[in-house]
Amino acid sequence: MQAMAAVVREAEGDFLIEAVDVDEPRADEVLVRIVASGICHTDVAVQRQEINLPLPMVVGHEGSGVVEAVGSAVTHVKPGDHVVLSGDSCGQCRHCHEGAPAYCDEFIERNLSGQRTDGSSPLKQNGHELLGRFVGQSSFATYSLSPRRSVIKIDQDLPLELMGPLGCGLTTGFGTVINAIKPPAGSSIVVFGVGTVGLAAIMGARETGCEKIIAVDMKPARLDMAVEMGATHCINAETSNVVSEIRALTNGGADFSVECSGAPTAVREAVDCLGRPGWAAQVGATPGGIEIPFSMDNIGLGRGIKGVVMGDAAAQTFVPYLASLWRDGRLPYDKFVKYYDFADINQAVHDSATTGKVIKPILRMP
Repeated sequence: MQAMAAVVREAEGDFLIEAVDVDEPRADEVLVRIVASGICHTDVAVQRQEINLPLPMVVGHEGSGVVEAVGSAVTHVKPGDHVVLSGDSCGQCRHCHEGAPAYCDEFIERNLSGQRTDGSSPLKQNGHELLGRFVGQSSFATYSLSPRRSVIKIDQDLPLELMGPLGCGLTTGFGTVINAIKPPAGSSIVVFGVGTVGLAAIMGARETGCEKIIAVDMKPARLDMAVEMGATHCINAETSNVVSEIRALTNGGADFSVECSGAPTAVREAVDCLGRPGWAAQVGATPGGIEIPFSMDNIGLGRGIKGVVMGDAAAQTFVPYLASLWRDGRLPYDKFVKYYDFADINQAVHDSATTGKVIKPILRMP
């Protein structure tokens, strides 16, 4: 069948809306009609080649839609079901069996190659394969052919066009706090970079009962939204001595930090701002090949940093949990969403990258 997809053909080039051919589902695949897809910084990083993946490719990895067809081995969803798409995993390795699919032995091959594990792609143009299996979905398209472990059923009464970001940005930020660092009630936490992931981390910190929740960013509009999501203090990194202010607010250093920007300076500050003991969670994607020096005077005194992928979450159960929190008013991320028509994808990318007022753009498919 044919679909329309936003294709990245060259570094920093526009997304180009083009016709593509979509394979029929294999035994373990699900054909999903995409209703909407969030735009994540990782998608833009591939477009800009800050993440150096092969091009041309169809990216997008916060898709939501309706199941159109399923392969013979798929039993957990059926045509007509409403679904959110997330990353792929093998389901067979030790990490998958332990409920940590983001650390699957085949994570890179299944999510960052743009291909199936056999080297083929579910998308074609003019008889030639086009990379179309990004993070299990390539959801910048009107249809996605996804592996079954990427497809998560949700209740049909939920607003489907809003649900896609639960599969990545919200899972990553919220999950990092409640699954990876698990701050006890009454503790202090700093969130560096309050885009979608950082705001989700702030909501997670509020959910766990953190007493001081400090947001750090350079865009005033995002800091204002951080307060609305639960931050108790804000620091503008462009005009402040970030570490000094955090130490003053926390009587010597924060208990936890979550770094969501990927900026090397913020990575260092996320460790330097900690008290003793203290843990920093590194979530933001840093530039390729970067090395960041840390003072062992800090690390050696009970401070540490750990990398976290996809919020240490098992998406099949975590995404429906987040959806229930949204329904209950405890995860009000709809307050920082802005919708765009699929044809306006380049405008959406521009708006989210420049002003800071558009935090989570979501594309509505025709």
